[in-house]
Amino acid sequence: MSYTKMFFLLASMSFSIPTGANSQAAADTRLRIFIDCSVSGCDSEYFRTEIAFVDHVRDRADSDVHILVTSEKTGGAGNRYSINFLGRRSGARSDTLYVSTLQTASADDRRKALVRAIKLGLVPYLSHLAIGNDLNVVYSAPKDSKADAGQAARDPWNLWVYRIGANSNFSGESSQRFAYVNGSASASRTTEDWKISIRGNGNYNESKFTFSDKSRFANYSHSYGASELVVKSLTPQWSLGQRASFSSSTYLNQKVNIRVAPAIEYNFFPYKESTRRQLTLQYSAGVSHYVYEEETIFGKLKETHPDHSLTAALDLKQPWGTVSSSLEGAALLDDFSKKRLVTYTSLNLRLFKGFNLNMYSSVSWIRDQLYVPGGNLTDEQVLLRRRQLATSYRYFGGIGLSYTFGSIFNNVVNSRFGGAGGGFFFSE
Repeated sequence: MSYTKMFFLLASMSFSIPTGANSQAAADTRLRIFIDCSVSGCDSEYFRTEIAFVDHVRDRADSDVHILVTSEKTGGAGNRYSINFLGRRSGARSDTLYVSTLQTASADDRRKALVRAIKLGLVPYLSHLAIGNDLNVVYSAPKDSKADAGQAARDPWNLWVYRIGANSNFSGESSQRFAYVNGSASASRTTEDWKISIRGNGNYNESKFTFSDKSRFANYSHSYGASELVVKSLTPQWSLGQRASFSSSTYLNQKVNIRVAPAIEYNFFPYKESTRRQLTLQYSAGVSHYVYEEETIFGKLKETHPDHSLTAALDLKQPWGTVSSSLEGAALLDDFSKKRLVTYTSLNLRLFKGFNLNMYSSVSWIRDQLYVPGGNLTDEQVLLRRRQLATSYRYFGGIGLSYTFGSIFNNVVNSRFGGAGGGFFFSE
C-alpha cells in the first residue's frame, strides 16, 4: 500500500481516550508538544481544545515533540500542508505527514484537517507512554466502499482553475471621504511538468476633502494590468519560464507598460523541499515598451528598452524560526547607467527559550526611474502621492523583541470577555 493511501486511510479514523484506571499514571507522563503553526488554517485555541490528551507548552525547548506546520498552494488553488513531527528527546523519532484542502474549504475545514493529521502523527509518540494504554483507534469506513482510491478522478476542467473577485472599502468624516474599488480575474493550471498562470486586475481610488473656507479638492487615481507566466520543469532543480505583462498606472505616469521576458531558475535544493528550505537563483532577459501620460524628465513620451535581471532568494522554515531574504539587480541592456539593486530580509528567530526576535528591512538603490514626469508637481500631487517622486534610494524596516517566562504549560482556553472590542470608549 502506498504512503498516500495509508495516510488517507488513517485520516478517516477518530480517537478517544476513555477515563480508566491508568488515568493518573497517564497524567504523570503526558506528552508535551509545541505546535509551531502560523499559516492559514492555524487556530491555537482550537488545537488546545481538540487535542486535550497532551500538554501544550509555550516554547519548543520544553516540548517532547515540536510540530512544525508549513504550507504551499496546490494547482487547484487549495493548500497542501506539511506537518513535521520533530522529536526532541534522545532517540526520539521524526516524521512528516501531508494533508491537502480544497480552495473552497472554509477556515473550519482547514483547522479540522490539521487537527486530524496532528492526532495521527502523535500516535507513535503516545504509544510508548502510559497514556498509550488508554488510546483507542476507531476506523470509520468510507461511505462508498467500492470506490478505488488509487484511480485518478476524472476532471472535466483538465486541472484549470478560474477565479473572479471584486472588493471595495470606503470611509468618511465631515471633511473627508475615501473610496477604493478593486477587481481581479485569474486562470491557472499546475502539474508536475507545467505551471501556467494568467491574471488581470484593476484598482480605482478616490479621495475628497472639504477645507475650512468651504473649498473642495478631489483626487482620483487608477491602475490596471494583466500578466502571464508559463514555467516548464526541467529537472528536480532547474526550471525554464516566460513572463509577459501589460499595465497602466497614473501614479507611475505610465499609460502603457508592456514587457516580455524569458527566464531560467536554479534551486540549490530540490523543489520538493520548498516548504522547508529554498535557495533559488533566477536570470531573466526581456524587452519593455513604455508610453507615458506626461513627458518624462528625459524628454520622452514613449520608449523601448531591452533589460535583464538577476535575483537570488532564500526561504527557510525551520524549528528555530523563519528566514526570507532576496537580492535583485536589474539594468537596461542598452544603457547600464539605468539600474537598480534591491534587498529584502525578514527574520523571525527563536534565539533561546522564551526570547524571540522579529525583524524586516528593505533597501533599494534606484537609478532607473524613466517614468518620472518632467514638469513641476503641485503640493497636492506630492502630499497625496498622485505621482511617484524622483529618488535615488528607498528603505523601510522594523524590529521587535519579546521575552516570555513563567509557566511552561498552555493547555487552558478561556474565551470570556474575548468578544468585546471596547473601542467605543476612546475613539479618534
